[in-house]
Amino acid sequence: MSLLAQEPRSISENCTWGQRKWFADGKVTIPFKRFLGYDMGSNHNLMFNPEQAKLVKRIYEVFLTGQSPFQIARTLTEEGIPSTGGKDHWNPSNIKNILANEKYKGNALLQKTYTVDFLTKKKKTNEGEIPQYYVRDNHEAIIAPETFEMVQTLMATRTKGENRRSSVNIFSSKVKCGDCGSWYGPKVWHSNGAYRKVIWQCNHKFEGQKCTTPTLTEDEIKELFLWAANIVIDQKEQFVYEQVLAKSLNTAALESELSELEAEINIAAELIEECIKENAHIALDQAEYQKRYDALAALFDKAKARHTGVTNLIAERTARRHQIETYLQELRSWESLTKFRDSDWLAMVDYITVHSKKNIRVTFKDSIEIKA
Repeated sequence: MSLLAQEPRSISENCTWGQRKWFADGKVTIPFKRFLGYDMGSNHNLMFNPEQAKLVKRIYEVFLTGQSPFQIARTLTEEGIPSTGGKDHWNPSNIKNILANEKYKGNALLQKTYTVDFLTKKKKTNEGEIPQYYVRDNHEAIIAPETFEMVQTLMATRTKGENRRSSVNIFSSKVKCGDCGSWYGPKVWHSNGAYRKVIWQCNHKFEGQKCTTPTLTEDEIKELFLWAANIVIDQKEQFVYEQVLAKSLNTAALESELSELEAEINIAAELIEECIKENAHIALDQAEYQKRYDALAALFDKAKARHTGVTNLIAERTARRHQIETYLQELRSWESLTKFRDSDWLAMVDYITVHSKKNIRVTFKDSIEIKA
């Protein structure tokens, strides 16, 4: 019985070793048949699917114009487009997975999960327990690497802070309180009665010092948008968009700072290495050594943190510029709007700031502000 019990373990360990050796050699295999944008090739690697790739590109493009995974999933479901699993319903999680998968830029991260128990076949996300391998240019890319990185940066902005950008509704994270700077959220009045009504108000209206900003109905927001949008469309030739882009989204200074920070990081790393080597070969006062080491480590950490911040800021500005350029291309061909459409709202508006009923400002994606 004991010998029989050892057999499946031995088989499992042999298979695991073989698979990890395969990964270590940079060989990619896809263990499933459904992968939007690609088919499984004869060698179990990814093979480009032109028709499905169009949908992948569309998902990335509309996300960069301002649509959220929730809104994209709803649109694809309404259009009757089958999901990656062949179902007639898309979930926001499906969209998020597509937007975050490195395989769409032609690379492959191997060993994302591993089997914990060879008997139950239970799998776990690899969080550093076993080695991972990253293979570049493994297959034909659908999304350009710079576009992929812009998407990752925009996705990260949706999870930061208490006033993070939400995406449950097309008006979420689009209407801002002029008193405290918080986003407006939907509230239901008379939910069980004949006078049921959905209004939008500051999410922190009654916290601490109460905000005096008014509530808005969705119809009021729509009417305000149409009015402001038509002003922009009628006067589009008068706005100097190129100057706005060049002034507010220029990354030259940031890129210069990034180069300086990289030099600082390299110098700090070399000094730390020299400090460690010196301590290993010479009898130093350990208190003085630790003090010196900590100072160099603090210098390294500070430069590294700023480097990460500047890198993210460059990516954000680049993504923002892409959004604005796409919006401007569409704007030049638009005529007056007579009916509210979700796509127009998402493509044009950055946010609305509410100060009072008589002072509401609509800020468009090119930074043009229209006061109501």
